[in-house]
Amino acid sequence: MERKVILAENAGFCFGANRGYKAVEDSINDDIPIYTFGPILNNTKIVEGFAQKGVKVVNNIEEFKNLKKGKIIIRSHGVSKEKYEAILATGFEVFDATCPFVKRIHKIVEKQSLLGDRIVVIGNPVHPEVEGIVGWSCNGATVIENASEASEFVAKENENITIVSQTTFNRKKFEELVDIFAKNSYNINVMNTICDATAIRQAEAEQLSQDCDVMIVIGDKLSSNSRKLYEICSSKCSRTYFVETVDDLKGILGNSVESIGITAGASTPKYIIEEVQNYVRNDF
Repeated sequence: MERKVILAENAGFCFGANRGYKAVEDSINDDIPIYTFGPILNNTKIVEGFAQKGVKVVNNIEEFKNLKKGKIIIRSHGVSKEKYEAILATGFEVFDATCPFVKRIHKIVEKQSLLGDRIVVIGNPVHPEVEGIVGWSCNGATVIENASEASEFVAKENENITIVSQTTFNRKKFEELVDIFAKNSYNINVMNTICDATAIRQAEAEQLSQDCDVMIVIGDKLSSNSRKLYEICSSKCSRTYFVETVDDLKGILGNSVESIGITAGASTPKYIIEEVQNYVRNDF
């Protein structure tokens, strides 16, 4: 029996993740200390690999006072306006690796909040991307993650509301939450800021998981978009596995599996995807 193994076309690094990864990789040979403000990507293997090459993760602006002058690379998820300006004021060389799609949300939030709109961000409130987005509003923001929170939201009379989304949020859930706001007849300005690559990746994963006996989602447990891929796939395929590396697959597939679909989160490096592919093709 020849096992069918199908890799989703858009598995692995997205544009923004690749840009952040390359920014660090290309800076390692510079003859200065390299720091990332926050983990450059939500992938432990990548962060550990860079750490072995001397890249230090800094999570607090105050830490820079005690560090040797060098280059700061702002993580792909972006930071709040306050932190961004504080980083620029350190006197270090700065490279802003914020994903351009996230940067666009910052500009929308800043502009609309200055116009007096109330900002609603649909996403995970503790995700670094969302925390950064909230920090670009001049009058605060409300973060909504689920239907109950959307239903409990109360707008003031004649209040204008601008709704944006975390770039990696599930598109269907985003639309469902927006519908709740619309049904309450609020004055809403909806900006669908979900990254196209995320939407395409999720649609591919959903289709692939319906066509295969087993579905494998590769990603770090910290990765929000990887977890969403797992949720989508597991709803269509009962044998869906969420793995970080090939080691997590050892001994669980069995000989009777004829078709395996593979997808991977936006911060999953190519070499891990290839290792998983090679393993599942030969694990009989």
